[in-house]
Amino acid sequence: MIILGIDPGLRTTGFGVIRKQGAKLYYVASGTIKSGEGNLPARLKVILDGVAEVARIYQPECAAIEQVFVNVNPQSTLLLGQARGAAICALVSAELSVAEYSPTQVKQAVVGTGRAVKAQVQDMVARLLSLPGLPGTDAADALGIAICHAHSRETLTLIASAGQGTSTAKSGPLAGLRMKNGRLVG
Repeated sequence: MIILGIDPGLRTTGFGVIRKQGAKLYYVASGTIKSGEGNLPARLKVILDGVAEVARIYQPECAAIEQVFVNVNPQSTLLLGQARGAAICALVSAELSVAEYSPTQVKQAVVGTGRAVKAQVQDMVARLLSLPGLPGTDAADALGIAICHAHSRETLTLIASAGQGTSTAKSGPLAGLRMKNGRLVG
């Protein structure tokens, strides 16, 4: 399975593509889409077109994107939300399912703590994907989002099939929990 992770940003949107084969994760590609300066509609179009191009080139089976966190500056939060919306539109236009994760969920899945700093995320992404060096921060965040989804997807599938007997999550944030008759049990 090929997973596309997106770290939305108005100036720089990170993308990360990984392949999951069984329990193993493999690096495919990563980078950034730079929208530069200028008027907002033109910058949003750069993000929309860039994410669409990444999806076209790498043909992922699903995508994941980071949720917007409420910033100290409401105007920045609003602008980030618009950049995120442009990226989601590109993913949905490519007929991809889109999962959403908070920054804390991504850090927890990649580093083991929701309070990790960017350098820790970069280092763990490089380790988990056996990279020869550290990816840039935006690309590392996007790869982290894809890794989070790779680990969580089994749990999401488990929840979706709730009510069909008993199943146990083997990986992800809910590893070890069982779904029995539509309810999570420890």
